[in-house]
Amino acid sequence: MLDNWLRPVPPELCTTTELADFQFGKKTRLHAQELPDLSTAAIALLGIGDEAANAVRQALYRLSFPFNNLQIVDLGNARKTDATFLAPLLKELLDGNIVPLIIGAAPHHLTVQYKAFQSIQSHVNLTVIDKQIALCDSEREHSAFYLNDIVLHARTRLFHLSMVGCQVHYTSPVAFQYLDKRQFDCMRLGNARSDIQEVEPLIRDADLAGFQIAAIRAADAPAQAQPVPSGFTAEEACQIARYAGMSDKLRSFGIFGFQQSLDNQGLTAELIAQMVWYFVDGFYNRKQDFPVSTEGLTEYIVDFKQMDYQLIFWKSNRSGRWWMQVPVKIGKKYNRHRLIPCSYNDYKRACEDELPDRLLHAYKRFL
Repeated sequence: MLDNWLRPVPPELCTTTELADFQFGKKTRLHAQELPDLSTAAIALLGIGDEAANAVRQALYRLSFPFNNLQIVDLGNARKTDATFLAPLLKELLDGNIVPLIIGAAPHHLTVQYKAFQSIQSHVNLTVIDKQIALCDSEREHSAFYLNDIVLHARTRLFHLSMVGCQVHYTSPVAFQYLDKRQFDCMRLGNARSDIQEVEPLIRDADLAGFQIAAIRAADAPAQAQPVPSGFTAEEACQIARYAGMSDKLRSFGIFGFQQSLDNQGLTAELIAQMVWYFVDGFYNRKQDFPVSTEGLTEYIVDFKQMDYQLIFWKSNRSGRWWMQVPVKIGKKYNRHRLIPCSYNDYKRACEDELPDRLLHAYKRFL
């Protein structure tokens, strides 16, 4: 049935005789003439836009594969790019507990990823890494403002949105005001780069994440529609991709906005291949400590001296990661959101009678 949605990996990329046994292309099961068996697959690579995805494959297949027994399939490329066509394909993968890893040529392909996910789950948490908040209160240049279809849609199931890497000079003040009104999180580029580890809790809280190439500076990723001199470095982009892979909660990851026709030296394709590699590395090293209960967690209680108030933090004994508990009663439908991922710095600030912004937003979302 998946054949109706997919175009196989090109024959020239399926010929892996020149690759060594330790390389990615040798260890990945490819959709050549027939679809590979998906029954044991953990991650499925999917291209939306043939040229972009195939260029990334060419670089990815040459990388090493030190992920023993991890089953990855490359499904090839989507025959069409619209959400109505692709959502059933992604839904089938998600239903099979397979993580779709999407390479999309256009920024708005993120909406395909989101709409497939909201068809299987309510109260969705989304993290987007981009240089701007692509949100507008009008239909002007609708494809450029891809978040409109996610955030403003009448039937959206979006519960929480985290924006990472935004640059104020590229973003409308109205977009920032809207995020603040909805109690959504926004970590600006400067704050993210000053301590990249603070990005991890925002990604760990996501059900799915989309990384726009526009968030990376042009020197490291020139093949984008509107390259700019500021942004994340290649190393930071790979670190963020690894954070996404490590998150037990995250079930879908996409990299969007790669304009292969502008990639004269193949630099951007090489970087995206590395980001894919680091996502897989994070996935391979998942700790399976998503707190469906508080078992395996150590409790820390912080008393606020100026308020009759206690705040409870939890630390994983397995990974050392932190969560803070929403200090309000919530219904069963919100139970999976009751523990908010945070950092050790959030805990330290709470010990100094400073309520972390992330908790303030979470608290107000439940009021």
